[in-house]
Amino acid sequence: MVAKPGLDSRESSAGSLTTMSDEEARDEETQAQGEPPSATVARTLTPIEDRLDELAKLKEEALHAGSEAAAERQHKRGKLTVRERIDLFVDPGTFVELDMLARHRAVGFGIENSRPLTDGVVTGWGMVDGRKVFLFAQDFTIFGGALGEVYAQKIHKVMDLAESVGAPVVGLNDGGGARIQEGVVSLDAYGGIFFRNVKASGVVPQISVVLGPCAGGAVYSPAMTDFIFMVKGTSLMFITGPEVVKSVTGEDVTQEQLGGAMTHATKSGVATFVADDEQSCLQMVRYLLSFLPSNNLEDPPYYAPTDDPDRSCDGIPALMPDASNKPYDMKKVIAEVVDDGDFFEVFPLWAMNIVCGFARIDGHVVGIVGNQPQVFAGCLDIEASEKAGRFVRTCDAFNIPLLTFVDVPGYRPGTDQEYGGIIRHGAKILYAYCEATVPRIQIITRKGYGGAYVSMNSKSIGADLAFAWPSAEIAVMGPAPAVGIIFRKEIESADDPEARRQELVDDYTDRLANPYAAAERGFVDDVIDPRDTRRVLVKSLQMLRTKREQLPQRKHGNGPL
Repeated sequence: MVAKPGLDSRESSAGSLTTMSDEEARDEETQAQGEPPSATVARTLTPIEDRLDELAKLKEEALHAGSEAAAERQHKRGKLTVRERIDLFVDPGTFVELDMLARHRAVGFGIENSRPLTDGVVTGWGMVDGRKVFLFAQDFTIFGGALGEVYAQKIHKVMDLAESVGAPVVGLNDGGGARIQEGVVSLDAYGGIFFRNVKASGVVPQISVVLGPCAGGAVYSPAMTDFIFMVKGTSLMFITGPEVVKSVTGEDVTQEQLGGAMTHATKSGVATFVADDEQSCLQMVRYLLSFLPSNNLEDPPYYAPTDDPDRSCDGIPALMPDASNKPYDMKKVIAEVVDDGDFFEVFPLWAMNIVCGFARIDGHVVGIVGNQPQVFAGCLDIEASEKAGRFVRTCDAFNIPLLTFVDVPGYRPGTDQEYGGIIRHGAKILYAYCEATVPRIQIITRKGYGGAYVSMNSKSIGADLAFAWPSAEIAVMGPAPAVGIIFRKEIESADDPEARRQELVDDYTDRLANPYAAAERGFVDDVIDPRDTRRVLVKSLQMLRTKREQLPQRKHGNGPL
């Protein structure tokens, strides 16, 4: 504070009177005589400046709430610190932090002696490609990222804000579950997160990024979100750890085998995406957000296309084999049709007999489902039905049109499927399509047999448009088994059973195993040249963009869970 010349006392900025010291008075006199004040006299801070200085120190402390040794341990494990992750994820300079100065208020077991700022989780909002995103990021360097009451309240706050303003929520998970010292309070706090996960489901996109351990009850929040990302070698998810598993079942298993990224990407279907490291993982999250609207009342982001909407798909004929029992790669067919061949696959390593993912056609986002003839001939089974059903419902919740490529010989047979509940689980894809009100288009590339054909977005369950290629075979079942059932006795009594069987198979194929019988009855809207597929889809999606459909009034459906 600078004194007014000629006054022995002055009013401070806080409104009180402060008496000048002798040294200050001498400096005032020296200044009056035109000489500089003594360099040895320190300026006295005003009360407001004292408080600003205190605030700056507290915020600096919050920015480095975890110890340097703990941060170094993170780096040695191949993991980033919480603020390094946030800086990588959001647009530079856009993160606004909430509850930076929060501390826990628990007592007992010595926890009252350590009350770090932020309480182990960083929360707030920022921009991703200029779009608002809320996030919470668990800090493993503080209490191992374990969740307590205040910690959870911070997460509750950003989840409530995200839902109220209509913006995605991204959770960066790296913690050891509930904070044991806080007992049942921690469990109640988790319940508040679960409740908000369900309340926001289908309202705003929810994305979980598992960047370290996520165990016990902590796994259920990610499980109820729309997408889960994991990182090879550092991400872990399990209900009970290896020690408990061994003590109860006798199984000897490592953490990685039990709940690592590849386990959940290939076996359990928990991990939607897997990345090699945290940097690429966070970039994948940003890319996923480019396909999703901010909330259920908005359309997905549109980007002006660089790919000609009138382009011919000249590569498709070469992809299709001559024989109907030979495989081909459905992902290559999809790449021929979509903008710039860019297809972002969901669950690429699980239930690979069906393909799901996001792409753009003429700059507009579409969700794509397709049978994969390279795996189990593209049959539907328990896992494929769950994978596709979940994806269809996600697209429907967020106004993303659905495009379905069909080459399905049926549901996969076997006692393991029947005992595992293929009837119940297989109905999930059927239920999801029947419930979906977004624009829906079906493309039958080859086989469309039996109930599996019906389940793959057929006209009978509400597809807006259905198109078939000349190679399509639409029937109750394939020609060979059909003939074996219909003409069994006739074949057995023939002079040359094999020749008669082949004659009947050829006749059945000509009459029924083609797209024209379905086209005659309007079960497909047109039979098209495969090379025209992109042109047809561009025009069809443009027409369907104004589609509006309301489901009957009800509390909710009762799907086959």
